[in-house]
Amino acid sequence: MNDGTNGSVIGGKSFTAVAINCAAKAGEWIMTKLGGFSNLELKYSAHDLVTEVDKGSERLIRNLIGTHFPHHSFLGEEGVEPGPEASSQALAEMSDAEYLWIVDPIDGTTNYVHGFPFFCVSIALAYRGEVIVGVIYDPMKDELFVAEKGKGAYVHGKKMGVSGEETLRGSLIATGLPADHHYALPLNLKGIQSVAPGVRNLRIAGSAALHLAYVAAGRLSGFWEIGLNSWDIAAGALLVQESGGQMTDTKGNPYTLAVRNVAATNGLIHGELLDALANADAAE
Repeated sequence: MNDGTNGSVIGGKSFTAVAINCAAKAGEWIMTKLGGFSNLELKYSAHDLVTEVDKGSERLIRNLIGTHFPHHSFLGEEGVEPGPEASSQALAEMSDAEYLWIVDPIDGTTNYVHGFPFFCVSIALAYRGEVIVGVIYDPMKDELFVAEKGKGAYVHGKKMGVSGEETLRGSLIATGLPADHHYALPLNLKGIQSVAPGVRNLRIAGSAALHLAYVAAGRLSGFWEIGLNSWDIAAGALLVQESGGQMTDTKGNPYTLAVRNVAATNGLIHGELLDALANADAAE
């Protein structure tokens, strides 16, 4: 067994291969249920939905990971009570974990429920609090985004790189509409009001994980959102970093698993985006 710092192999088993296999199998399974779920529930707000497919996908991933790495810790969205406080507490309780798998079984459940083709499976592995593997799988497009710390990021097996836009004015930026209507949503709306007039255009497609993957792939110049959770961000954060992009909180502090207000860009426009948010008092 290696010491884990390169994130590749333990006991002859590749972390990344297991993550890819889990994401692919979960993606295949949720596609078989598309349009056929029977139980739709509200979680934190009308924007925050869960189905039995989310729960089933998480069980599938947890069981597969447990088969290979039974002593690793696991943090999945559906195993945590709704709301920002519960999410932060759940992550804090895992702070001493050596290996922690961080999973969103369907990021973009509202899209999934409506048949809007922008959702994914997001799986990250952190070693002593640092993400070393990130996998995001979009089953609608059969696109697999994969990153290993220090080894680059890939989609369709080809190395990714962030976009080359040098100004916010020439950039395509994405954000979200948070489920927390009391704190996060008003702040994000202030950010939208500030950023939208100064960019080429703005996209709100409903999956933070896929938005981050698109920043890594150069399809978006940047992304920000207030009030996200570790399972929304962890895999995408590594994709962005390994593609040459910049990943911080919305005030410019380094990304950690505890960050909830996130900004990700190609690096060239990072300061401009943060300034636009700060000028609107929309950074926290």
